[in-house]
Amino acid sequence: MGESKRMWNIVVMCVVLGVSLLLSSGHSGVRADPQVPCYFIFGDSLVDNGNNNQLQSLARADYLPYGIDFPNGPSGRFSNGKTTVDVVAELLGFDDYIPPYATARGQEVLGGVNFASAAAGIREETGRQLGGRITFSGQVQNYRNTVSQVVDLLGDENQAADYLSKCIYSIGLGSNDYLNNYFMPQFYSTSNRYTPDEYADVLIQDYAQQLRVLYNYGARRFALFGIGQIGCSPNELAQNSQDGRTCVERINSANRIFNSRLKGLVDQFNNQFTDARFIYIDSYGIFQDIIQSPSSYGFRVINAGCCGVGRNNGQITCLPLQTPCQNRKEYLFWDAFHPTEAGNTVVGRRAYSAQRASDAYPIDIRRLAQL
Repeated sequence: MGESKRMWNIVVMCVVLGVSLLLSSGHSGVRADPQVPCYFIFGDSLVDNGNNNQLQSLARADYLPYGIDFPNGPSGRFSNGKTTVDVVAELLGFDDYIPPYATARGQEVLGGVNFASAAAGIREETGRQLGGRITFSGQVQNYRNTVSQVVDLLGDENQAADYLSKCIYSIGLGSNDYLNNYFMPQFYSTSNRYTPDEYADVLIQDYAQQLRVLYNYGARRFALFGIGQIGCSPNELAQNSQDGRTCVERINSANRIFNSRLKGLVDQFNNQFTDARFIYIDSYGIFQDIIQSPSSYGFRVINAGCCGVGRNNGQITCLPLQTPCQNRKEYLFWDAFHPTEAGNTVVGRRAYSAQRASDAYPIDIRRLAQL
């Protein structure tokens, strides 16, 4: 009897020791709550996670090799793995990815929804040559539908308003308004009608209008992502760069004008809406850092996509079942326009926690979550 009791004591001690080790290593199976109750995402193919899967559109990524490094394979993300907002969601403490509006149901919407749509722009006509897409105004309308669901789930409008005021709203649009509009004169007349300065003003006016609607429907913490260096994308390098390596300045110059206006809008709205907070993420500057010293980020190839883009074939997305490069972590770009998971991780981490003062203005997403 004494022997069995001693054995039992040893077993109990082992269990206690095992549990304490698990707790101290942070793998208790009990996760802390996320830093904010919900995360709402608006944008284009850089952050679309499945909203275009059911659309009649050329802008789709629900097939291999897209998602080759993503846990469940192809999801509609235009990357080999995670997008920028997936990285931010992880850093905010969410234990799962934010669901796309196309499939988000029931209680799920309380954690946030991704409304982004590939080929979408600020302007209604942007990306129309690619087929179906959900424009910025369409995404905002879908958000309004989601707010109705949140009101029903929480019981009344006041509770819903209080809840939504604590959430983060990530917005990243404008790339297609240049790629699939302004710099595509064969389809669009905007470059004949507006100078780059005028066009940026028109875009920001439309952008501001949608932000006001979001504000009127409960949004209070906004992270506005600037446009990256579109003139340095493999597609533009293949088509418009003399040597295939030098970034296309006329495109990057127009992007900088837009970004400057967007940063100005952050100041304007912070002054105008004193109960809200707007921040600007300098995607352009972060990309510039990577392109200027790629090896310090582990990148070896910055002017070609991992699933190839040819100067002659004009291929812009990965072909179905195409074999991509093996060393994906060494490539900044996955296809002709979209970063690899490795590239998205750099942008996501610096958006969440600024590495340089210029990465986020006036504060980063981490501090926005703490307000």
